[in-house]
Amino acid sequence: MPEAALARATEATRATIGASEFDRDTALTRRAPGVYDIDLSAGWTIINAVNGGYLLAVLGRALADALPHSDPFTVSAHYLTASQPGPAVVRTETVRAGRTLSTGQASLFQRDEQGNEVERIRVLASYGDLDSLPDDVRTTAEPPAIPSMEQCFGPEDGPAPVEGSSAITDRLMLKLDPSTLGWALGQPSGKGEMRAWFGLSDGRDPDPFALLLAVDALPPTAFEMGLTGWVPTVELTVHVRCRPAPGPLRVAITTRNLAGGFLEEDAEVWDTDNRLVAQSRQLARARLT
Repeated sequence: MPEAALARATEATRATIGASEFDRDTALTRRAPGVYDIDLSAGWTIINAVNGGYLLAVLGRALADALPHSDPFTVSAHYLTASQPGPAVVRTETVRAGRTLSTGQASLFQRDEQGNEVERIRVLASYGDLDSLPDDVRTTAEPPAIPSMEQCFGPEDGPAPVEGSSAITDRLMLKLDPSTLGWALGQPSGKGEMRAWFGLSDGRDPDPFALLLAVDALPPTAFEMGLTGWVPTVELTVHVRCRPAPGPLRVAITTRNLAGGFLEEDAEVWDTDNRLVAQSRQLARARLT
């Protein structure tokens, strides 16, 4: 098939915003004003625990429906207990509704084995209208130097994972910078760095809610520091700076300090127009033994 025809055929099969697996799996049903039901998908799990970025997108969509403004500007989440695939309820509260910014909080609850309701994650967020922001940009930030996608590697290039260990990778397009892949070869660099091209596997273009996923979708920087095992998020704050352009994102994550069994991860997300579209910082626990 000629390249032009192949490109058209590929474009025709791409999922669109609002009609992709990510949209379906983050969609909520409004039970009452400010109260939403959802069935958390097992497709976004790592070792049976639901990914924190996916959860942030779920609560982000609930707040977008509950608040007068629809775009997340800043979202801060505390992860209280590990979420599991299955039924959950999200309860939201409007804290303040202003002209340019609205602030709300949301919590996600699930039932434990005894039938008791357990709070899994609590969010405080401010929303606005990204399209109303001025174009003025004054920055010293620069896009991360990541090799082309053809020179990067994804999960499909490595050994087959243990079944059920990382379902989320089937839903992502991840191409990792080879210079941050030493951990996969048993030769971690010792640097707390992770860089990758990021997208959704069905080709859906990014939007502000996909940015909430992107900041928490790469392998932990702890791997490249020589640590193994789960690195659960304690707190995660995301700043959405502008609506991303279509196409793959570049994500760079760094850790400068691991102490007392905790580390920080600072993430930057850049779009195809070389704009810094999202930033985040999270505190996570690290297994030292």
